[in-house]
Amino acid sequence: MAIYELQSDKLEKLPRTSFGQSGIKERQDLQRILRAQLDVICPDTLILGEEYGGWDESRRRIDLLGLDKDANLVVIELKRTEDGGHMELQAIRYAAMVSTMTFEQAVNVRQEFQADNNIEGDPADHILRFLGWPKPVEEDFAQNVNIVLVSSDFSKELTTAVLWLNSFDLDIRCVRLSPYQFEDRLLLDVQQVVPLPEAAAYQIQVRAKNQKERRSREGGSDWTRYDVRVDDQLYERQYKRRAILIIVSTLVKRGISPERIAELIPCTMNRAWTSCQGTLDSDQFIESGTRDAKAEGKNFDAGRWFCDKDELLQFEDRTFAFSNQWGTDTPAAMQNLTAAYPEFNISVEPSPPLGD
Repeated sequence: MAIYELQSDKLEKLPRTSFGQSGIKERQDLQRILRAQLDVICPDTLILGEEYGGWDESRRRIDLLGLDKDANLVVIELKRTEDGGHMELQAIRYAAMVSTMTFEQAVNVRQEFQADNNIEGDPADHILRFLGWPKPVEEDFAQNVNIVLVSSDFSKELTTAVLWLNSFDLDIRCVRLSPYQFEDRLLLDVQQVVPLPEAAAYQIQVRAKNQKERRSREGGSDWTRYDVRVDDQLYERQYKRRAILIIVSTLVKRGISPERIAELIPCTMNRAWTSCQGTLDSDQFIESGTRDAKAEGKNFDAGRWFCDKDELLQFEDRTFAFSNQWGTDTPAAMQNLTAAYPEFNISVEPSPPLGD
């Protein structure tokens, strides 16, 4: 592909150049500029640190370490080369090294970044405001590490490796920066090449399916089962995510708004619902959610929501999906919801051990 200048009687192809030929340096120029305008390559991401290397016995440094709106860490690696080198292997090492980062450690990294760049304010407040959290939620922080590779171009070997790794539920994106010379100016064509935007919705559905199957096999880290009773109907031995879904589904179907339900959930739950306009089935909902998120420069991860055809809920003129990201707050949330509407005859309690 190329960039053309539209003239009165023809298209004039702009000459492709390289960062080296243009005198653009990797760290002093490219990294500095992208750090100031991170949304160009990585929308909706807060920078935690630059040239981060907070691990023992290593001189390696992450070009940029970020945090996305879902509290996932983001390793951003930059290369001005024409093939990307072996940056995917390097980034995977970095992702493994930061995968155990705690909220407190992230605050320390951000504090150093703010000091180096004359950014005022409390670093913890910066992070909490970005996430929309009233207070830190350690069990929801840095549960995944995503990777963004940025280069002038990528070799076939690199993109093949990334596509294969993504099939195992990793989230690695390749963003190509193509420099073009136009008179005395340097233009930059920014394109996400992996995953292709046209295939994003399909890949999200595949990832959601894989995550759901894995959760089904593993049962989650909390093995507690719950018995939920609605009137005379007993739902036995439900995992906590499924138990609270039964409760909120019952409430919505009986006329309680999703907004009211969210108010009854403990404040450490970041976001209980996502919704789309209209009455939608599962495929339509994922497609609409992906499109709406893209329009806002965000990503839609269907694996974080109950959005199968029997899980979606209708309220007024919208379709709602309930979050499946639940931790230690689940029992309190279920008690709040059942206590608020005793007239609906909903109860929940831990299941007795098998054999009792």
